[in-house]
Amino acid sequence: MKSPGGPALDALQKRLGHQFLDHNLLLRALTHRSAQRDHNERLEFLGDALIGMVAAAFFYQRFPDVDEGTLSRLRSSVVRGKALAKIAEDLDISSCLILGESERKSGGRHRSSILADTLEALAGAIMLDSSIASAQAVVGGWLQESMLRASPEDAVDAKTRLQEWLQARGEGLPLYTVLEVSGSAHDQTFRVCCELRQRKLLAEAASSNRRSAEKLAAAEMLSKLLLETHD
Repeated sequence: MKSPGGPALDALQKRLGHQFLDHNLLLRALTHRSAQRDHNERLEFLGDALIGMVAAAFFYQRFPDVDEGTLSRLRSSVVRGKALAKIAEDLDISSCLILGESERKSGGRHRSSILADTLEALAGAIMLDSSIASAQAVVGGWLQESMLRASPEDAVDAKTRLQEWLQARGEGLPLYTVLEVSGSAHDQTFRVCCELRQRKLLAEAASSNRRSAEKLAAAEMLSKLLLETHD
Protein backbone atom coordinates (compact mmCIF):
# COMPACT_ATOMS: atom_id res chain seq x y z
CA MET A 1 0.00 0.00 0.00
CA LYS A 2 1.52 3.24 -1.12
CA SER A 3 1.37 6.08 1.41
CA PRO A 4 0.41 9.66 0.49
CA GLY A 5 3.34 11.70 -0.82
CA GLY A 6 5.41 14.13 1.22
CA PRO A 7 4.00 17.36 -0.24
CA ALA A 8 0.43 16.20 0.40
CA LEU A 9 1.24 15.41 4.02
CA ASP A 10 3.08 18.71 4.46
CA ALA A 11 0.07 20.61 3.17
CA LEU A 12 -2.29 18.62 5.39
CA GLN A 13 -0.23 19.38 8.50
CA LYS A 14 -0.43 23.10 7.72
CA ARG A 15 -4.19 22.87 7.42
CA LEU A 16 -4.41 20.90 10.66
CA GLY A 17 -2.27 23.43 12.52
CA HIS A 18 0.28 20.88 13.74
CA GLN A 19 3.61 19.64 12.42
CA PHE A 20 4.19 16.05 13.48
CA LEU A 21 7.50 15.03 15.02
CA ASP A 22 6.52 11.38 14.61
CA HIS A 23 5.27 10.95 11.04
CA ASN A 24 4.32 7.34 11.80
CA LEU A 25 1.62 8.69 14.10
CA LEU A 26 0.28 10.86 11.30
CA LEU A 27 0.22 7.96 8.86
CA ARG A 28 -1.48 5.69 11.38
CA ALA A 29 -4.15 8.33 12.04
CA LEU A 30 -4.87 8.48 8.31
CA THR A 31 -5.03 4.70 7.89
CA HIS A 32 -8.46 3.11 7.76
CA ARG A 33 -8.82 -0.44 9.05
CA SER A 34 -9.52 -1.62 5.50
CA ALA A 35 -5.93 -0.84 4.51
CA GLN A 36 -3.79 -2.73 6.98
CA ARG A 37 -3.50 -3.90 10.59
CA ASP A 38 -1.79 -0.76 11.92
CA HIS A 39 -4.94 1.35 11.54
CA ASN A 40 -6.37 4.35 13.36
CA GLU A 41 -9.11 2.96 15.61
CA ARG A 42 -7.15 3.19 18.88
CA LEU A 43 -6.17 6.78 18.05
CA GLU A 44 -9.81 7.46 17.27
CA PHE A 45 -10.68 6.38 20.81
CA LEU A 46 -8.27 8.96 22.27
CA GLY A 47 -9.33 11.70 19.91
CA ASP A 48 -13.01 11.21 20.62
CA ALA A 49 -12.38 11.84 24.32
CA LEU A 50 -10.18 14.86 23.60
CA ILE A 51 -12.65 16.52 21.22
CA GLY A 52 -15.49 15.97 23.68
CA MET A 53 -13.43 17.50 26.50
CA VAL A 54 -12.55 20.59 24.43
CA ALA A 55 -16.20 21.19 23.53
CA ALA A 56 -17.41 20.53 27.09
CA ALA A 57 -14.89 22.96 28.60
CA PHE A 58 -15.76 25.65 26.06
CA PHE A 59 -19.52 25.49 26.70
CA TYR A 60 -19.07 25.17 30.46
CA GLN A 61 -17.14 28.44 30.50
CA ARG A 62 -19.21 30.27 27.91
CA PHE A 63 -22.64 29.48 29.37
CA PRO A 64 -22.26 29.48 33.19
CA ASP A 65 -26.00 29.51 33.82
CA VAL A 66 -27.24 26.62 31.67
CA ASP A 67 -27.95 23.18 33.11
CA GLU A 68 -26.12 19.91 32.52
CA GLY A 69 -28.62 18.64 29.98
CA THR A 70 -28.28 21.71 27.80
CA LEU A 71 -24.50 21.60 28.06
CA SER A 72 -24.58 17.97 26.91
CA ARG A 73 -26.75 18.86 23.92
CA LEU A 74 -24.47 21.77 23.03
CA ARG A 75 -21.45 19.48 23.13
CA SER A 76 -23.24 16.87 21.04
CA SER A 77 -24.15 19.44 18.40
CA VAL A 78 -20.48 20.08 17.58
CA VAL A 79 -18.93 16.64 18.16
CA ARG A 80 -21.50 14.45 16.40
CA GLY A 81 -20.33 12.62 13.31
CA LYS A 82 -21.91 14.95 10.76
CA ALA A 83 -20.32 18.04 12.32
CA LEU A 84 -16.88 16.42 12.51
CA ALA A 85 -17.15 15.18 8.93
CA LYS A 86 -17.80 18.76 7.79
CA ILE A 87 -14.61 19.91 9.54
CA ALA A 88 -12.71 17.03 7.95
CA GLU A 89 -14.02 18.07 4.54
CA ASP A 90 -12.94 21.67 5.11
CA LEU A 91 -9.45 20.42 6.04
CA ASP A 92 -9.41 18.20 2.92
CA ILE A 93 -8.46 15.15 4.94
CA SER A 94 -9.90 12.88 2.25
CA SER A 95 -6.98 13.64 -0.08
CA CYS A 96 -4.58 11.92 2.34
CA LEU A 97 -6.66 8.98 3.55
CA ILE A 98 -5.06 5.55 3.33
CA LEU A 99 -7.80 3.09 2.40
CA GLY A 100 -8.05 -0.50 1.33
CA GLU A 101 -9.00 -1.25 -2.26
CA SER A 102 -12.61 -2.11 -1.45
CA GLU A 103 -13.16 1.15 0.45
CA ARG A 104 -11.54 3.20 -2.31
CA LYS A 105 -13.76 1.65 -4.96
CA SER A 106 -16.92 2.11 -2.88
CA GLY A 107 -16.33 5.84 -2.28
CA GLY A 108 -14.95 5.54 1.23
CA ARG A 109 -12.69 8.55 0.69
CA HIS A 110 -15.73 10.81 0.94
CA ARG A 111 -17.82 8.81 3.42
CA SER A 112 -18.87 10.97 6.37
CA SER A 113 -18.30 8.27 8.99
CA ILE A 114 -14.74 7.63 7.79
CA LEU A 115 -13.94 11.35 7.66
CA ALA A 116 -15.29 11.94 11.18
CA ASP A 117 -13.41 8.93 12.58
CA THR A 118 -10.18 10.07 10.91
CA LEU A 119 -10.50 13.54 12.37
CA GLU A 120 -10.83 11.98 15.82
CA ALA A 121 -7.79 9.80 15.14
CA LEU A 122 -5.77 12.85 14.10
CA ALA A 123 -6.73 14.57 17.35
CA GLY A 124 -5.50 11.55 19.30
CA ALA A 125 -2.29 11.41 17.27
CA ILE A 126 -1.58 15.10 17.88
CA MET A 127 -2.04 14.58 21.62
CA LEU A 128 0.50 11.73 21.61
CA ASP A 129 2.88 13.67 19.37
CA SER A 130 2.87 16.79 21.58
CA SER A 131 0.84 17.26 24.76
CA ILE A 132 -2.74 17.43 25.94
CA ALA A 133 -2.58 21.23 26.12
CA SER A 134 -1.19 21.56 22.60
CA ALA A 135 -3.74 19.14 21.21
CA GLN A 136 -6.56 20.99 22.96
CA ALA A 137 -5.44 24.22 21.30
CA VAL A 138 -5.37 22.60 17.85
CA VAL A 139 -8.74 20.93 18.30
CA GLY A 140 -10.19 24.16 19.67
CA GLY A 141 -9.20 25.81 16.39
CA TRP A 142 -10.97 23.11 14.41
CA LEU A 143 -14.16 23.44 16.46
CA GLN A 144 -14.13 27.20 17.00
CA GLU A 145 -16.56 28.20 14.27
CA SER A 146 -19.19 25.60 15.15
CA MET A 147 -18.83 26.23 18.91
CA LEU A 148 -19.29 29.97 18.47
CA ARG A 149 -22.41 29.39 16.38
CA ALA A 150 -24.02 27.09 18.96
CA SER A 151 -26.48 28.51 21.46
CA PRO A 152 -28.58 27.00 24.27
CA GLU A 153 -31.78 27.88 22.39
CA ASP A 154 -30.69 25.93 19.33
CA ALA A 155 -29.46 23.00 21.39
CA VAL A 156 -32.90 22.31 22.84
CA ASP A 157 -35.65 21.62 20.31
CA ALA A 158 -39.12 23.02 20.79
CA LYS A 159 -40.59 19.74 22.07
CA THR A 160 -37.97 19.58 24.82
CA ARG A 161 -38.41 23.25 25.71
CA LEU A 162 -42.18 22.83 25.92
CA GLN A 163 -41.84 19.74 28.12
CA GLU A 164 -39.40 21.51 30.45
CA TRP A 165 -41.65 24.60 30.62
CA LEU A 166 -44.62 22.46 31.65
CA GLN A 167 -42.69 20.32 34.12
CA ALA A 168 -41.31 23.42 35.84
CA ARG A 169 -44.92 24.39 36.56
CA GLY A 170 -46.06 20.95 37.61
CA GLU A 171 -48.26 20.48 34.56
CA GLY A 172 -48.88 17.38 32.46
CA LEU A 173 -47.03 16.55 29.25
CA PRO A 174 -48.37 17.59 25.84
CA LEU A 175 -50.26 15.15 23.64
CA TYR A 176 -49.27 14.96 19.96
CA THR A 177 -51.78 13.63 17.42
CA VAL A 178 -51.45 13.20 13.67
CA LEU A 179 -54.54 14.85 12.21
CA GLU A 180 -53.87 14.17 8.56
CA VAL A 181 -51.33 12.64 6.19
CA SER A 182 -51.64 13.88 2.62
CA GLY A 183 -49.69 13.61 -0.63
CA SER A 184 -48.00 10.74 -2.43
CA ALA A 185 -45.75 8.19 -0.74
CA HIS A 186 -42.60 10.16 -1.65
CA ASP A 187 -44.05 13.61 -1.02
CA GLN A 188 -46.14 13.41 2.12
CA THR A 189 -47.32 16.17 4.43
CA PHE A 190 -48.07 15.47 8.09
CA ARG A 191 -50.48 17.76 9.95
CA VAL A 192 -50.02 17.39 13.70
CA CYS A 193 -51.84 18.78 16.72
CA CYS A 194 -50.16 19.58 20.04
CA GLU A 195 -52.68 19.57 22.89
CA LEU A 196 -52.41 20.74 26.49
CA ARG A 197 -55.52 19.25 28.06
CA GLN A 198 -55.01 20.93 31.42
CA ARG A 199 -55.01 24.36 29.75
CA LYS A 200 -57.44 23.39 26.94
CA LEU A 201 -54.99 24.69 24.37
CA LEU A 202 -54.35 23.39 20.83
CA ALA A 203 -51.64 24.18 18.33
CA GLU A 204 -51.27 22.75 14.82
CA ALA A 205 -48.42 22.55 12.32
CA ALA A 206 -47.54 20.69 9.14
CA SER A 207 -44.28 19.38 7.71
CA SER A 208 -42.83 16.68 5.46
CA ASN A 209 -42.35 14.26 8.38
CA ARG A 210 -44.11 13.62 11.67
CA ARG A 211 -41.19 14.49 13.92
CA SER A 212 -40.63 17.85 12.29
CA ALA A 213 -44.35 18.62 12.40
CA GLU A 214 -44.43 17.83 16.12
CA LYS A 215 -41.52 20.22 16.73
CA LEU A 216 -43.26 22.98 14.78
CA ALA A 217 -46.50 22.38 16.69
CA ALA A 218 -44.58 22.52 19.97
CA ALA A 219 -42.98 25.81 18.90
CA GLU A 220 -46.42 27.21 18.10
CA MET A 221 -47.66 26.07 21.52
CA LEU A 222 -44.71 27.74 23.24
CA SER A 223 -45.55 30.98 21.46
CA LYS A 224 -49.14 30.75 22.73
CA LEU A 225 -47.97 30.06 26.28
CA LEU A 226 -45.55 32.99 26.24
CA LEU A 227 -48.30 35.29 24.97
CA GLU A 228 -50.57 34.08 27.78
CA THR A 229 -47.82 34.70 30.32
CA HIS A 230 -47.26 38.26 29.14
CA ASP A 231 -50.98 39.14 28.95
